[in-house]
Amino acid sequence: MTPTAPTVLAPTDLGEAHAALAEARGEIDIRGAATASGWADAPRPVATVLDTTRMTGILAYNPADMTVSVRAGTPLRDLADELAAHGQRVAFDAARVRRGATVGGLVATADSGPLSLAYGSLRDLVIGATLVLADGTVARTGGHVIKNVAGYDLAKLVHGSYGVFGLIAEVVLRLHPIPATTRTVRVDAPLRDAAGHVVSLLRGHSEPVALEWLDGMLLVRVEGTPEGTGARARQLANDLKGTVLDEDTAAALWKRHDESVRAANVRIGVRPSRLPAVLEACGTPGPEGAGAAVGLGTGVATLSVPGSGIEAVHDAVTAVGGTSVVRRAVAPGVRAWGQIPSAVRVLRAVKDELDPSGRLCPGRLGSWLDGEATA
Repeated sequence: MTPTAPTVLAPTDLGEAHAALAEARGEIDIRGAATASGWADAPRPVATVLDTTRMTGILAYNPADMTVSVRAGTPLRDLADELAAHGQRVAFDAARVRRGATVGGLVATADSGPLSLAYGSLRDLVIGATLVLADGTVARTGGHVIKNVAGYDLAKLVHGSYGVFGLIAEVVLRLHPIPATTRTVRVDAPLRDAAGHVVSLLRGHSEPVALEWLDGMLLVRVEGTPEGTGARARQLANDLKGTVLDEDTAAALWKRHDESVRAANVRIGVRPSRLPAVLEACGTPGPEGAGAAVGLGTGVATLSVPGSGIEAVHDAVTAVGGTSVVRRAVAPGVRAWGQIPSAVRVLRAVKDELDPSGRLCPGRLGSWLDGEATA
């Protein structure tokens, strides 16, 4: 018997989103650009899908404030184009941004990129949000100021929530200036040697904004004024016996990094000092360094491993207290996540409070919400 296609609701703004959730019945899945549809636990089939891709556009932007408010269905690459006209950016460069990932989807999946070393993840860049809860209730948190300590910080709560707590309808983001110059230094080194270089760099004064290892290369990115950035890049190349790349070569290598991340089927996060040993325990990267994009400064890596190797990755990461999650649909019986977080009871209590009927995104975070009671 062919499954019945779900009813698709496609609101264009907060008011329509409120009405959609208040009036709909039964379980509802929230979907955006679908650039992370295979990540984490698979959603269960539902009768209704709420599509956020029409909830787009800037709501408020004053360049002098260095903040912008947008509807959460806005693709970040489109927002970047508008901000660039004023010399500003959201300092966030997750690989799937180029594929049209939306602001809300990037927050909901806790994605990140190389720039998180210097600027943090969206958890750090989101300073306000408007949510619509399962019953249609509109909840706001934060605002257009950088420091705001009043109330419960829902913006932090929904970061990495995969939609299970509520629909992210609007987001206020902190902005940064677009740097005048960016330079990348390439250092050919095996993973262990590259990790040693990173320890020295983070103790020094070169202020890298990204430190990524890929295919046997450590890529060190610095940014700032033309004179200062050029001098720092030349000094780094001299100290590390590396090469300052021209703009085209650097762009090609960072694009290759993005492609490696997008092709990966597992993402891990551990203490940076433990990352090389964990990767060796997982059997990745391969002999030539293929199959991994490794943030040696952040402790975040994406891996391409056979399906039969996913459990080994989870076990190796869990053994050192890290986190791991799949980025592709997995076969039955293969875990989507590594360890259950120690705060899982809190997670379930928040779910019960905000969505007591369990209507939103059933199955998502199922390993945690529906699993064993003990961590």
